[in-house]
Amino acid sequence: MTTTSDRRLPRVRASELTGRGWLNTGGVDLTLEGLRGKIVLLDFWTFCCINCLHVLDELRELEAQHRDVLVVIGVHSPKFVHEADPVALAAAVDRYEVRHPVLDDPNLTTWSAYAARAWPTLVVIDPEGYVVAQMAGEGHQNNVALLVRDLVAEHEAKGTLHRGDGPYVPPEPTSGTLRFPAKAVALPDGRLLVADAGHHSLAELEADGEALVRRIGSGERGLADGDAASARFSEPNGLSLVPEELRATLGYDVLVADTVNHALRGVRLADGAVTTVAGTGEQYMVGAADNVVAPDGDEPRADRSGLGYDGDPLGIRLSSPWDVAWSPAASAFVVAMAGNHTLWAFDPVADRIWRLAGTMNEGLVDGPADEAWFAQTSGLAVGPDGRLWLADSEVSALRSLDLPGTPAAGDAAHAVVGTATGAGLFDFGHRDGPADQALLQHPLGVAVLPDGSVAIADTYNGAIRRYARGLAADGSQAGPGEVTTLASGLAEPSGIVVLTEGEGVQLLVVESAAHRLTRVALPATLAGEILDAGAHRTQRPVTDLAPGVVRLDVVFTPAAGQKYDDRYGPSTRLQVSSTPPELLLEGAGDDVSLERALRLNPDVPEGVLHVTAHAASCDADPAIEYPACHLNAQDWGVPVRVTPGAADELTLPLHG
Repeated sequence: MTTTSDRRLPRVRASELTGRGWLNTGGVDLTLEGLRGKIVLLDFWTFCCINCLHVLDELRELEAQHRDVLVVIGVHSPKFVHEADPVALAAAVDRYEVRHPVLDDPNLTTWSAYAARAWPTLVVIDPEGYVVAQMAGEGHQNNVALLVRDLVAEHEAKGTLHRGDGPYVPPEPTSGTLRFPAKAVALPDGRLLVADAGHHSLAELEADGEALVRRIGSGERGLADGDAASARFSEPNGLSLVPEELRATLGYDVLVADTVNHALRGVRLADGAVTTVAGTGEQYMVGAADNVVAPDGDEPRADRSGLGYDGDPLGIRLSSPWDVAWSPAASAFVVAMAGNHTLWAFDPVADRIWRLAGTMNEGLVDGPADEAWFAQTSGLAVGPDGRLWLADSEVSALRSLDLPGTPAAGDAAHAVVGTATGAGLFDFGHRDGPADQALLQHPLGVAVLPDGSVAIADTYNGAIRRYARGLAADGSQAGPGEVTTLASGLAEPSGIVVLTEGEGVQLLVVESAAHRLTRVALPATLAGEILDAGAHRTQRPVTDLAPGVVRLDVVFTPAAGQKYDDRYGPSTRLQVSSTPPELLLEGAGDDVSLERALRLNPDVPEGVLHVTAHAASCDADPAIEYPACHLNAQDWGVPVRVTPGAADELTLPLHG
C-alpha cells in the first residue's frame, strides 16, 4: 500500500538570492525583483555530486524548450572545502557546460533561506515571485516540464508572464589541445590515449603527452557510433586496454566509460572506429520499471532493483560509468557505476553484464560485496595479487575488492570489500600518517605502483598520495598501513598512468583543471612526505529534533496527469539509517511507506539521519498503451541535534 502526505507548500514569497557573486551573467548581480515575470527554477547543487550532474543534464532540454519564459539559476552550495574556491567553481561551471546563471553560495546562505537539505534540490518560483514547488533529488524533468507548462498558461492568461531573453551571458570560449581531460592510458606503441572529457572525444598523443596525433570523436556532445570523425561521446572518463588476446575477437582495443551517455564504448585503434558495447544511452533509475530493455515490440520488462540482472549488455540502462579496468580474476572488465554507487562486471566474450558489488545505497560500509555501500566510485586499478583498488570519491576513501580465488582474497568464499583509508561521507582533509587516521578529499583516480603500493589522485587536495600496506615479516597485513604525499600543487588530478623506464618510475598525471598531462618523477624508495593540512567536516545547518518519537514524512505527489506506478509492485520505498547507529532506537530499515515513526536516543546528542526515498509514477491516461514512467529518488544526510522541546517532525520534500 502506498501512502503520501497531502500537504502542500504554503504560498510564500521567495527569499532573495544572496551569495559571494555571480557567474554567467556578464558581471551583473541578479535579483528576484529583476526576474519578475519569468518562471525561475533554482537548482541547489555542488559540483562533486553525481546526482547534481544528472540534474544538469535533465535541465538542458528544459532550458532549450522554454528559454523565453524559464530562467534556471544554479545555486552552488558546496560540500567540500575545495568546492568553495571561486576559481574551482568557475572551472566546474565551464567543465560541465552550465549555460545558465550561477550564484556562488559558499556560506550556504541561500541554501538555508530555502531550507534545502540535500544535493540536488529544485525550487520553482512563479512569475509573481512565489515559491510553488520544492523537490529533492533527480528524475524530476517531466514533473518540472508539466509545472512550467501550467504556469505559462496561468500567467499568460493573467498577464503576469513576460517573454524574452533571460540574463544568461556565455563566457569567453577557450581553446587548447585538451579540455578537462579525465583519464589516460599508455598504448602498446608508446603513445597515449586521453579521455578528453571537455571536448567529448578521445585524444591520441605522442609519448611526450603534448603533440596531438589524432582525435577520435567529432567533438560534439552526443551518442553515435561510427568512424573517428563522426562518432560522438559525452564527457568520456575511464579507459582500459582490452587484453591483447581478446582484441581480434572483440574487434576493439580500448574500452571507454562514456559517462554522460551511460554507456560503454569500444574503440578500434587501427581506424578509430567506435561501437557501443553496453548500455542503452539512457540513465538507470533505481526503482524504475523500464531499466531493462525488452526485444523490439515487447513491453519493457520490470526491473525494480536491477541487482539481479545478468544478461545482454545492451539490454540494460547504466548509470554514469566513470571508470573501467580489466580484472583477470573476474575474466571481465569491472565498471565503476558512479551514478548508483555500485560495481558491475562486463564480460564481452560471453556478452553479459552483471552487478558485482554494492547495494545502490550511498555510504561507506565494508563486508560481503553484495552488502557493501559505495559512494560514487570514480577510479579503478588492479594489483598484481588480483585486488581491485577503488577511489571512492564521495567518502574520500581508498577501498578494495577482493575476489575469490585471488591471493588477496585468501580463503574467502565470497568477494569482500574493505577500506584502506577514509572515514565517511562528511569527513575529509589532507592528513598523512597511519592509514586509519589519514584523510583524503574527493579522490578520482588510482594506480598500482611497481612495489604494490597504491598511488591516489587526491583530486580536491590537488595532490598525489601513496598508500603502503603495513606488512609483517611473512608478508601478511600488519597494522593499518601508511599514507604519504608524493606530489602537491596540482590542478584537480583525476587520473594516473605509471611509467617505468629501467629502475626508474614516473607518474603521468592527468591535471584536469589545468588541461594537461604532467610528469612526476618518484624517488627510488617510492616514499613520500608526511603532511598534515588539517581535517574538515561538511558544514550544513543542523536540524534540532526532540528525543523520543519523531515523525518522518517524505512528501511526494505525482505530477499532473500521472499516478503512482504500482504495476510491478509497490511504487515507493523508504530506507532509514543513522550515524552513529545508536542515534536511532527504532525506525531504521527498509519499507514501502514514505511515512515512518523514528525514536531518537536521548543519550546521543547529535548525529546524521540517512534517508533514501524512491517514488515511481506513470501517465494516468488509460488510452496510452505504454505509459511513460518516471522515477523520483533522493538520498538525504540530515545532521540532527537531539534537543528537548524541539520539533518532533521531520519533513523532506521528494516532490511538493
